[in-house]
Amino acid sequence: MIQAIERVLISEEDLKGKVKELAKQISEDYANKDLLMVSILKGGFVFAADLFRNLSIPASVDFMAVSSYGASSKSSGVVKILKDLDRPVEGKDVLIAEDILDSGVTLNYLKKLLIQRGVKSIKICTILNKPDRRKADIVADYVGFDIPDEFVVGYGLDYDEKYRNLPFVGILKREIYENE
Repeated sequence: MIQAIERVLISEEDLKGKVKELAKQISEDYANKDLLMVSILKGGFVFAADLFRNLSIPASVDFMAVSSYGASSKSSGVVKILKDLDRPVEGKDVLIAEDILDSGVTLNYLKKLLIQRGVKSIKICTILNKPDRRKADIVADYVGFDIPDEFVVGYGLDYDEKYRNLPFVGILKREIYENE
């Protein structure tokens, strides 16, 4: 698995430090609020779990599974809900926890959907932000790292359902995915 990585972009130690920093800020911002963290599966679960464990305030969590990629390295632009939330979000202060803000198509869709469902407030927290690839007009409220336009895996991010379990974020070698 390591042989498929061109280089480590963000180390495990840097990820841990940034997650603690984000959790501290979120805990301050959501003090005395009814926080519901929505983790976006599958990629966001590693980051969301670490972030959730580092919060110092009461919070609840729910999950959505969405897809706009399939087994490709490029977004199809069509967002499909594969698993919806288990409970209503009306009147809740919602924080979407996501692994990467790339084209923005998925998060833009989800934000609009949750607003339609009557959330009290909604913010986005992403561990990785790839602004050069943005297609939708959306920004994250909390950002771990801005990264270059490279294909990254690890820390929940995958290519064809592989590499999610790497403890760091690495750049995938082009020969792994260039023959699509």
